[in-house]
Formats: sequence, structure tokens, C-alpha cells
Amino acid sequence: MRENTVKKIWAAGGAVVNGWLGIPSSVAAENMAQAGWDSLTVDLQHGLVDYLAGVGMMQAVCTTATMPLCRVPWNEPGIIMKMLDAGAMGVICPMINSRAECEAFVGACRYAPVGYRSVGPTRATWWAGADYLKEANGQVVTMAMIETRKALDNLDEILSVPGLDGIYVGPADLGLSLGKEPRGDHTDPYMVDTIKSILAAAKKHKIHAGLHCASTAYARQAIGWGYQFVTILADNALLMSAAKQAVAEMRTGAAAPAKPTGPY
Repeated sequence: MRENTVKKIWAAGGAVVNGWLGIPSSVAAENMAQAGWDSLTVDLQHGLVDYLAGVGMMQAVCTTATMPLCRVPWNEPGIIMKMLDAGAMGVICPMINSRAECEAFVGACRYAPVGYRSVGPTRATWWAGADYLKEANGQVVTMAMIETRKALDNLDEILSVPGLDGIYVGPADLGLSLGKEPRGDHTDPYMVDTIKSILAAAKKHKIHAGLHCASTAYARQAIGWGYQFVTILADNALLMSAAKQAVAEMRTGAAAPAKPTGPY
């Protein structure tokens, strides 16, 4: 089976630089893949992407060495299994708030006897290899999103679920749940401490931690803290920022950094 280079980077002690795809276009995904990201995540939750668009986007990503991942809309086994059958090498699942929810998520990503994923890896076998069924349990990455107060209360139980490879912090929802501003790149001391405490818990359980970031500076800082998976904005936000900056430079005659209106 094709090696999942996300796991390879982690095994070497490195950090994965992940891109985010919310534009429902295989051409846009192919263009993003040319940038050299370690992985690209097709976002079926807040992106404008449905299943068929997601399949084409992963096909485009697979023209490069970048690993195709996905974020599913919810902790629902059907879409998790369909995206894996379509070739996703990892799944990020939102709003995991308990051990039971995490067990259900991980189980949907693993074949028996350790999970309940149904057999039928259509495109996954074509792209990843004829021995996919034998090797997939060890290659597919599972990442549970930690983004609520309830998840924090149950963090140790979530992190102790067998087969969970990583957690992914959603800073906007986490901030909102904790009574703070729903934003990326938190600088509020309480939120920074919370983000660091999630990382410390993950490390205790030997689970890899990821964070969605709104800037390269914050992503580099997160890696410095010990995060091993960082995302910088998304295709829509990167396009908007570049376009705003170009227009501002034409209007003013000087470079003017433009901030995106949101993380996606």
C-alpha cells in the first residue's frame, strides 16, 4: 500500500504543513497541490464541497506527492466510509465530545476486528495499492476535533481511545464554547493556555496534535509549542487575502497586508 507520508513525518518527529480546500473545484485543488503542502484537507463541513466534488478534488491532489485528507461534515459513518473508499488517507471529524463519540468515529475508519468499516475501497485500492484492505488500518489517519468545553472535560477519555492518531483543535468553536471570541490565532492568555494544555494532554497519551491557524507566524509558533500538524487558513481565505492585497497596492501604491474575513 502507498505510504501515508503524514505518519512518516510524525514518526520522524516532524510537523505536517497542511493546506485546506473549501472551493468545490478539482482545478483549484490541483493548483493548491502544486504549492508543495505535506497534506491537503478537503473540507466537507464548512467548505462548499459535496461528495462528488470532494472525489474530484482528491483525484487532483493525487497528481502530486501531497497526501489527500478530508474533514467530514459530522460524526456519521456513511460519509466517513465513502470518503475513505474514495481515497482519503485521513479523516478529521468535528465536534468529538466524548469517548463514545470518538470510539464511533475511529471504528468507522477501521476494518474488523478493530472497527466496523464496511469493505468496498473502490478508488482507494486503485490509487493506494492492491493490498489496501490488509494495510489500511495502519495507514489511514484518524483525527478528532477538540472544540468545546465538553470535549475539554472529557479530554483524557477521548485521547485514550485505541486507534486514535491525532486531535485537531478548532480555535473558533473552542473560543465560542469557552465564552471567548470565535477566532483563529488566539492571543488571549486563557485561550493560549487552553490550547497548550490540549497539546500537553495529547503528548501524555502519545497522540499527535493539530491546530487550525490564521497565519504562518502563528503556525510556526504552534510548531514551536509542540504541535505536529498545522493548517494555514484555506484556499478561499488565501485567495481573498492575495486579491485584497493586490487591489490595496494598486490603490495606495504601497504593499498593504490584507487580513482574511475568516479561517475558510
